[in-house]
Amino acid sequence: MPLASSFFSTASASVFLASSAALASAFAFFASKDATSFSAFFRAVFFSFRSAFKVSMLAVMDAISAVSASFTSYLPYKKGVYFPNTAEKEKISVGAERQRRYRAMKRWRTNPTEENFWGVVLAYAGVGFKTYSGLPFTYEVRKGRNGEYTKELWIDRREKSKSLAWSSIILALKNIKGEVVDRPKALGDIRGVTYIYGMFYRFGLIDVPDEVKEKMGHPKNRKK
Repeated sequence: MPLASSFFSTASASVFLASSAALASAFAFFASKDATSFSAFFRAVFFSFRSAFKVSMLAVMDAISAVSASFTSYLPYKKGVYFPNTAEKEKISVGAERQRRYRAMKRWRTNPTEENFWGVVLAYAGVGFKTYSGLPFTYEVRKGRNGEYTKELWIDRREKSKSLAWSSIILALKNIKGEVVDRPKALGDIRGVTYIYGMFYRFGLIDVPDEVKEKMGHPKNRKK
């Protein structure tokens, strides 16, 4: 077991954070070894307390008497996403949420499977969309009794919720014939296609006529 991991596994989380002196000593110890050991130890601390990110940051900063700028230079950044894909959106920053959507789409474009596209749909839950006529809506994906997401979207528009089946989305996806899709029905005679049309446009999967863009908006950084 690596030195940093071995040290960290022997310490109770509550005791570890509560003892500033012990934490400071531990940081000093690993800093005196080499960059690899210090980095490994820091990552162990960071990821163990990410559920209480701000609290753990302040505790560590106080323990090593570090200012914010010098402290954050040690954080294991990875394009701004500090939490796993399973973390609730309420626990991540806006920037992290945006990166999550970007990564999900990139993953699907690299390997266009249904599973990866489902990841895109999950990443965009709660994001604002507009229909062909410019009406705003969002959708959510609920979890079943087993704790897993159900393959059904709930469209929220004007205080009314409508369900949208995953099979309908996949059918519309297969019906994309060209870059510009004139109207929702061009994706097929599918229940809820007016919402799917808005989703696909926001995802960057389709383009729409210029006059329709005036109503639906202009998604930024559209990548084909």
